[in-house]
Formats: sequence, structure tokens, C-alpha cells
Amino acid sequence: MGTVTAIHIGKRSGLPMTPVEEAEIITDYGLEGDRNARAGSKRQVLMMPAEVLDRLGLEPGTVKENITTRGLDVMGLPRGARVRVGEALLEVTLACTPCGLMNDIRPGLQEELRGQRGMLFRVLEGGRVRVGDPVEVVEVGEEV
Repeated sequence: MGTVTAIHIGKRSGLPMTPVEEAEIITDYGLEGDRNARAGSKRQVLMMPAEVLDRLGLEPGTVKENITTRGLDVMGLPRGARVRVGEALLEVTLACTPCGLMNDIRPGLQEELRGQRGMLFRVLEGGRVRVGDPVEVVEVGEEV
């Protein structure tokens, strides 16, 4: 089991992520107010392990993740795994591939993040999430 250490909402493209203490996660949509939230998308929520950010000397929210966690092997979650985050239930859809925009944050960051940019989720059940909430795998799923 892990813990939510930070929550960020991207309000507009090109702006830094906005840190919040709590957020509403909407079923089959994403975080309320986040510019990347979309019904039917496999990319509704991006979860990032704080341990990777620490290792790379980055602050939470820098790589545009919505939820930063500590103590959970986010990158080891197989597709289909279901994770309870606060009141919400999320399902792993795919690993997030670092795009060239990461190099705008720091030259070479795209390559540094390869294989560890976080996991993308779709929202099965919405609910409130708060900094300090537990993050728990409730169903393992299967890698396809």
C-alpha cells in the first residue's frame, strides 16, 4: 500500500500544474478541472511514483502527473490492475511514454524518464482524493 503525496491539476496547456490538497475524480473522465480529462479516454489520470521524482531531482507535478504516490510500485502495476485512491477506483491502462515536452523541463529528461514516467489510468468509480489518502491495489489484473 502507498500514500498520495501530491495532487496536481493542469488547468491550461503550457502552464505549470496547480497543486491542490484534494480533488474530485469523475467516473470515466478524470480529475475535475484538468485539461486532459476526457470521457472514454485511456489517459484520464496520470500517477507517478515520488521515488522516481526524488531520484531525478524533480518536484511533484513537474512531469505533469495528476497524482504522486510514495510506497507503491506504480511502474510494476500490470495493465488491468485496479487501484483504490481515496474514494476513487482506477484501472491501469498503459505506461506513460515520455514525450519531447519533457526536454523543455530539462534537456535529456525525456530519455531519463523512459520506462518510468508513470502509469495512466481510466476512472471506474469517481470520488474524492486527498493528499495523505492510501493507495491500494485491490485487483491485480493481467498483463496483455
